Amino acid sequence: MLTGEGFGRLFETFERTAFRLETLAEYDVEEEREEIARFLAGEDMGPEWDDNPWVRSMADKGKQVSRVHVLRSPLTDYLRYELAAYPGNIKAGESIGIIDLAEQDVEGLPDHDFWLFDDRDVYRMHYTPEGRFLGGELLPADRLPEYRGYRDLALSRAVLFATYWERHH
Repeated sequence: MLTGEGFGRLFETFERTAFRLETLAEYDVEEEREEIARFLAGEDMGPEWDDNPWVRSMADKGKQVSRVHVLRSPLTDYLRYELAAYPGNIKAGESIGIIDLAEQDVEGLPDHDFWLFDDRDVYRMHYTPEGRFLGGELLPADRLPEYRGYRDLALSRAVLFATYWERHH
């Protein structure tokens, strides 16, 4: 499994597209803890919040980054934080859709996160029960059609983030 810098390099080396299916209600990311506390306290989140530099670094090279977040409202504090950051990701070039399982029943999606890079490499994401990232597992090529199908299903059922946010914010 890839972790840390090894996993991070995937975002420098993919050529055209990176798609993520996101499924957890809580992620335990040490680097985000202070920012989450500021968000929950209603503090100013700073300029990076309005135009995500990580997404911008990929989009400025012509790379497409997209995700569908499968969730269930009401939102956890973590999801409120994450979704509030999405407008800055979108401004920077990411395409984001939401599937709220409280609003629509979607059968056939996995119960785990994955990244699909350039439509040819799929990494299943592994987390602890608390949402701490353990690593990304490169799946064998014969699993690609399955994960492309998950991506296509998620994209076809997702509501644009802006539409979802307008209804729920």
